[in-house]
Amino acid sequence: MSAQNTETGPQGSGIARAAHWVVRLVSVWGLLLLLVGLIVAFSLLLPNTFPTAFTFTSLTNSRSIYALAALAVMIPLAANQFDLSVAGTIGLGQILAIGLQTQQGLPWPLACLLVIGVGLIVGAVNAYLVAYVRIHAFIATLGTGSILIGLLQWYTQGRQVVGQLPDAFIAIAARIPGTPIPMALVYVLIVATVLWLIFDYTRWGRYIYVIGDNPRAAALNGLPEPRYVAAAFLASGGLAAFTGIVLQAQLRVGQSTVGQEFLLPAFAAALLGATTIKPGRVNVWGTLVAVAVLAVTVAGLNQFGAPFFVEPLFNGLMLTLAVGLSVTAARRRERKATEK
Repeated sequence: MSAQNTETGPQGSGIARAAHWVVRLVSVWGLLLLLVGLIVAFSLLLPNTFPTAFTFTSLTNSRSIYALAALAVMIPLAANQFDLSVAGTIGLGQILAIGLQTQQGLPWPLACLLVIGVGLIVGAVNAYLVAYVRIHAFIATLGTGSILIGLLQWYTQGRQVVGQLPDAFIAIAARIPGTPIPMALVYVLIVATVLWLIFDYTRWGRYIYVIGDNPRAAALNGLPEPRYVAAAFLASGGLAAFTGIVLQAQLRVGQSTVGQEFLLPAFAAALLGATTIKPGRVNVWGTLVAVAVLAVTVAGLNQFGAPFFVEPLFNGLMLTLAVGLSVTAARRRERKATEK
């Protein structure tokens, strides 16, 4: 009997270690594995249309805007704050980017600087309302976002803004010469790398995560929560305005209705990204993987001839799933921290 236990003990231990390794692999890298699986599946099912340079360029060009929006949403989310004004800032930013050039006659560099300035002002207003007046972020940013939509409608009178944009401005969203890679994807990678370095390797990023995980513990340790929350909203507003500039360089026409369609996918990607790489915590690379999963799935379904309403249905489903998974992962992490 003892000999049998001696033989099966190490074997059982090995199985347990293997099972633990598989669970950890899926929990940390599951979304990335899903992305690879989706790409392979759609490439096999749609060999003539999906694995092409055209699909790659189309996806990266259009979905880069969603990725920038998701990163803008992710910054306050790291501090457990919601910024619902991101969509309004993107919409107003793309309108001002063309309007200031074609209607007010400003040179494009100055127009872009003013648009980013508007985004920073929006971020400052959100920061003041949330961090210092202590209005709940959901209510405060919902209000500022609605104001931005009203300003956008007032500026455009509900009409398109058209005009001749300079080639230098249009080049903001052009492809890298000689490649199918759009500049928008380059901006995504640059912004993501900067945010990753800040969140993972600076005191600012670590404090934001602490404030988001446990505000009471942050206060007991003397962390100036309002200052860091305010900085997060400022960064979010500035990045959303920059996203509007890149979007306008793609569209070349000011659309008074553009903006709100980015809100749901942005939150879905940011929250779904919290289930991978660093489960239970929003993170840069997880957000980008989630954007890619959403983009690849929608593109594949569209090439299969799925109706137009599939995308909002899918995004809503992913948002609901992402919230459930991220909450579950966060509770698991808290439980492990308590056990230690």
